[in-house]
Amino acid sequence: MGKQKMKDSQLLAVDDQREAGMDPGHLALIDGIIKKQIKQGNIPGAVVLIARLGKIVKHQSYGLAMERPFQRNMTPSTIFDLASLTKVVITVPLALILVERGAWTLQDPIGRFIPQLKREWSREVTVWHLLTHTSGLPPWADLFSQAQGRDKALELLYSDKWPLAAPICEPGERVIYSDLGYILCGVAIEEITGRGLDSLASEWIFEPLGMKDTMFNPPSSLAVRIAATEDDPRRGGVLVGKVHDENAWAMGGVSGHAGLFSTAADLAIYAQMLLNGGHYGDKRVLSSRSVELMVSPQTEGLNERRGLGWLLQGESTVSAGDLLSELAFGHTGFTGTALWIDPRYELIVLFLANRVHPSRERGAEEIQRIRAL
Repeated sequence: MGKQKMKDSQLLAVDDQREAGMDPGHLALIDGIIKKQIKQGNIPGAVVLIARLGKIVKHQSYGLAMERPFQRNMTPSTIFDLASLTKVVITVPLALILVERGAWTLQDPIGRFIPQLKREWSREVTVWHLLTHTSGLPPWADLFSQAQGRDKALELLYSDKWPLAAPICEPGERVIYSDLGYILCGVAIEEITGRGLDSLASEWIFEPLGMKDTMFNPPSSLAVRIAATEDDPRRGGVLVGKVHDENAWAMGGVSGHAGLFSTAADLAIYAQMLLNGGHYGDKRVLSSRSVELMVSPQTEGLNERRGLGWLLQGESTVSAGDLLSELAFGHTGFTGTALWIDPRYELIVLFLANRVHPSRERGAEEIQRIRAL
């Protein structure tokens, strides 16, 4: 990661805050900030996890996991709809594992792996373009209201007759954050392997790392642990365990851009694996080279600093605040989630909230400021 040497594997364990070089007084300030946001009605609740030097120094819950139709308290083990954190927790690592296994290269055109995608741009847009958000594809398009079911949604996305998914600039010209690009990357991974993203992520990432509370389409038996999201009459009311993102929902809840559910504790393990250079305990998930590539600047000279999927710390990186080093990398999710990792300080910062409950209009502006704090 830049000039920072990767550390050896360190198993996460709750420990004394001062031993990890953290000031308990400063950490306590977080409580007041979040409680104020809850009181002002910007978020129903949240879970914060901070780890340094392989030690968890703060793991605390606040407020409510559900406000209606009845109230349920948030707990440290609450499961969240991660929204776009899905991109960096499964799609990017799965893509790099396929590179390691020789199944494709980052410079291969995406059309080579999706036979149904016959659009002219598919011969020019590469895997790298999709992962760095430089494909030129638009940020989003409405698949869910025009195509019910995964097959119909993809058929629409592939169609030359659908202008909403046409590129809006040349590949590599600029960074345009694109859900559509990650949907296609996920589909390509499935085409290459003949398996679903959920199955691959479970076998290649979650099981080796012991991430037992991370999954797509969580079963109804876990509903009592899941933070509620939006009240959506089209889908039967308040969503609990059903993916909030409509396009991911249209695709059966499993997609490369959204759909993953997890806890702060599981995500901390994943983050520590990256700090360790691709391994956790005696389990290796990624090569150190893949991790280095993932979080190294890929879009220098363009309008936004990105690695493969990850947003890199920079002058325009609002969600990172101004206390992290220039080596920090992170990502956010529409539902109110954020993960930042700083190799220089061996620091993991997780903020998981259900700010879209019961409406996506709730705290839409405030959530950016909360994350940065």
